[in-house]
Amino acid sequence: MLLRFGSVPVLVVSSAETAREVMKTHDTNFSNRPPFKAMSKLCYGCKDVTSSPYGEYWRQIRSIFVLQMLSNKRVRSFGCIREEEAALLVKRIEGCVDVLAPVDLRRLIEDLNGQVIFRSSFGRRYSETENGKKFLRLIRVFMGLVGEIYVGDFIPWLGWIGRVNGFDKRIDTTAKEIDQILESVIQDRQHLVKAKGKTEGEEQEEEDFLDILLQIYNQDASMDRDTVKALLVDVFVGGTDSISTSLEWIMSELLRHPRVMEKLQSEVRGVVKQKKHITQDDLEKMDYMKAVIKENMRLHPTFPLSPRLASKDVQIKGYDVAAGTMMMVNIWAIGRELVSWDDPDKFMPERFLNSSRDFKGQDFEFIPFGTGRRGCPGIRYATATMELVLANLMQKFDWNLPNGILPKHLDMTESSGIAPNKVVPLLALASHPQ
Repeated sequence: MLLRFGSVPVLVVSSAETAREVMKTHDTNFSNRPPFKAMSKLCYGCKDVTSSPYGEYWRQIRSIFVLQMLSNKRVRSFGCIREEEAALLVKRIEGCVDVLAPVDLRRLIEDLNGQVIFRSSFGRRYSETENGKKFLRLIRVFMGLVGEIYVGDFIPWLGWIGRVNGFDKRIDTTAKEIDQILESVIQDRQHLVKAKGKTEGEEQEEEDFLDILLQIYNQDASMDRDTVKALLVDVFVGGTDSISTSLEWIMSELLRHPRVMEKLQSEVRGVVKQKKHITQDDLEKMDYMKAVIKENMRLHPTFPLSPRLASKDVQIKGYDVAAGTMMMVNIWAIGRELVSWDDPDKFMPERFLNSSRDFKGQDFEFIPFGTGRRGCPGIRYATATMELVLANLMQKFDWNLPNGILPKHLDMTESSGIAPNKVVPLLALASHPQ
């Protein structure tokens, strides 16, 4: 479907077959992102992995993400952090059980995820400090700004409207405040390393993301300070709201489908048995849980649209696509395509059992993390957190809706924006298994 947003032609792709042509056959030609003003301003002139132009610089920083920050070994090294924060989540829910109070799952999951991201990035619970709380608020403002339509991106001569309606000021203020906090954190770490007498490149017992980036910064003259900050912004943008939102949607679908929840609880409790703590080995055995997560990502992809930009003229399915055309891959629609899915609007995790379909980018009818050169490098990190949190919620508690709400009446309205969440936060009653 070809639309025209001002002076920009926008081609919407809503089928797996066409997505394969765009993101595999012609992936190189569509490896750039559209130059949105908000992303450029908030990501240090597009120095981050998400929005930087395709080329040698992008290859270098993506390799840092894939090989050093988000490798399987590195994700496993953060396992203790995830387990500690999951145990604290369980304690907070138990406090609600004791007083028969509904659990605000959105708030608790957001708090847990914020702690995991801060500890993985900076090695401590910054989210308990004023600067930490402010930073998480700024990341949410960031997500709101990049999800807004800025008319100047599509009709350049109307760019002045951003100055009149306050959009430009909000971007400038948010970018400045994010930079101030990141600069403070970096300076604190550099002073700490100097005080301890660390030498350049000397490995620490437990490295966080900031350690990795500062080691590269100290050794590689081509990596500047803004790049360090831009990559840290990527970590928080990709790892906070997206994981929290997915977990809230999963719990919402389970509460709407008690049969699925019972089946999942049976699997989790059967694997873990009487053990107090869930291990990585336990999670590997939970096939139905993995199917539940996949089915949720099919119905509720974190980022429903994946924008690309045509670098040169190309032919797609016999149609001429001009250079400069914005390509919007509709991941939400592809996940509900009738040709690929039976009863696509139904929540049926069983469809993924005994199925080779996965979200690693090879199955184009199921690409919630994108695919190709611009696919999300944080799949392992996101799934590791979701699996552990969900397994704990299923093992430790039984769940029901409060105030006599029937499953079919649970409000599932989606918000607008780049990463839609539930309009109404999820409240649920937890109880100890009988």
